[in-house]
Amino acid sequence: MKFCVIGLGRFGYSLATVLAENGMEVVAIDNNESIVASIRDNVTQAICMRVADEASLRSVGIDEMDTVIVAMGENFAQSILITAILKKKLNVPRVIARAINDIHKDILKLVGADRIVLPEKEIGIKTADILSSPFLEIVRLTKDFSVAQIIAPKKFVGRSINDLDLFNNYRVHCIGIKQEDTINTLDPEYVIADGARLIFSGKNEHLERIVKL
Repeated sequence: MKFCVIGLGRFGYSLATVLAENGMEVVAIDNNESIVASIRDNVTQAICMRVADEASLRSVGIDEMDTVIVAMGENFAQSILITAILKKKLNVPRVIARAINDIHKDILKLVGADRIVLPEKEIGIKTADILSSPFLEIVRLTKDFSVAQIIAPKKFVGRSINDLDLFNNYRVHCIGIKQEDTINTLDPEYVIADGARLIFSGKNEHLERIVKL
């Protein structure tokens, strides 16, 4: 897939480099020469230019991209203008835009952004979830449903996943185990060891019950 990241602040820079590490074709654009030089070896193409209008966007082959990320959230007006041009004039299939607040988000939605991210807000929510929850890690998929990493309850140690019949008994699914820096799926006959870091999915209220076992 072909991606273009416009704006290489902390959010855009990280996004562009990780997309490239994941095997994507990435064009990274910023008007700061030193930033462009620093990312050049990490992406498919790095371009130093000020993106300001339809002509400048066309000049970098934007119409060939599958996804364009407008990452310069701090420049409120410019991010809205570029998002509108990408969707209304250039018909880019997918445009993801960074917003700095809810008003910015609402305007980006009005001009056609397919997805809007608020990195600072999302990181704040995730950090608050981790600090205020009993889980080692948690990813909130909806307000009420999450994926959480939990140390195996003593009641589970020495028993197999099948034997526990987790969904019928606890309304959760065990979808894997964290071993060092990787997460592996589990065989239904896997016998849970003491201290195992298990990955569960389910409603928050049910996950919280697991922790208390």
